[in-house]
Amino acid sequence: MSAIALEHVIKSWGPMRAVDDISLTADEGSLLVLLGPSGCGKSTTLRLIAGLEQPDGGRITIGGTDVTHLSPAQRKIAMVFQSYALFPHLSVAENIVFGLRVRRVSRGERDARLKKVAEIVGLSHLLERKPAQLSGGQRQRVALGRAIIAEAKVCLMDEPLSNLDAKLRHEMRTEIRALQQRLGITMVYVTHDQTEAMTMADRVVLMRDGKIEQNGTPEELYSRPATAFTARFIGTPPMNLIASGDKLIGVRPEDIRIVSQDGHVAHVKTVEHLGADSIVLCEVDGQPVSVRQDGFSKAAVGDRIRLGWDTSHEHHFDQKTGRRLDTTAAGGMKQAANG
Repeated sequence: MSAIALEHVIKSWGPMRAVDDISLTADEGSLLVLLGPSGCGKSTTLRLIAGLEQPDGGRITIGGTDVTHLSPAQRKIAMVFQSYALFPHLSVAENIVFGLRVRRVSRGERDARLKKVAEIVGLSHLLERKPAQLSGGQRQRVALGRAIIAEAKVCLMDEPLSNLDAKLRHEMRTEIRALQQRLGITMVYVTHDQTEAMTMADRVVLMRDGKIEQNGTPEELYSRPATAFTARFIGTPPMNLIASGDKLIGVRPEDIRIVSQDGHVAHVKTVEHLGADSIVLCEVDGQPVSVRQDGFSKAAVGDRIRLGWDTSHEHHFDQKTGRRLDTTAAGGMKQAANG
């Protein structure tokens, strides 16, 4: 049974459809990521699942129960927001157990659950502090603790790490994923960060303009993007898309090599040294092409180089629709574009 299912869900804001006929499922105990740029409908979709917004059409079920018209409280879910939403005048302990107090859970059970949850999220030594005395990462752990203590089987997260610095985001996404797996929670996680999606998700739903662009595992979105939009959105740097007749030829930067001969001529525009690897930004026949190289690249700005790749690494897309073309490429080296 799917823990969460959306069937042809629609939500409009005036003439604009923020969510346009969305259907998806999240398996029990899985982590589903709603990914996409600002305004694509991912947060609205999450709010529809939570009951914070009512759909204009379609059906939503949680655990096999139709919750389309139920209140958020009736859906028995937990939520973690970008803003943490902590009460500044309450201690860490009081913030975590607040929901249990509202539901009049007994003091003994509250204390027992608090002790367990505080250990899980690493806050046992901070229970008496106020939110103002905590770091961003610690505040996010309080929000996580408050969600976990509810013992809900479904947890919804809306951009929970966007207020943290890069190092903390890396640490927290690892912790959230480990917690989700340890507790067996079904989680729907909204983000615009494809790195979060690729490292955390069992399944990624990439959205664009209120519709689902592609729904699949992280590996599927990376290895077999269904559209040129997916190809460019997934991957760092994004896939190169080179116009060739009525097609776009896609090649990932990590699949392109600098060759001594037979490759197509490229001019180096910039070189980004990242330590473990380098990104060489080139121009080929007036089109930008990125190349990822291990270590420190010897290429320099202004150099004239040649690029090539194995055609088995090519992805072909229709230039008008952006849809993937199922073309089987032959082996061997191929010049960039029509060289």
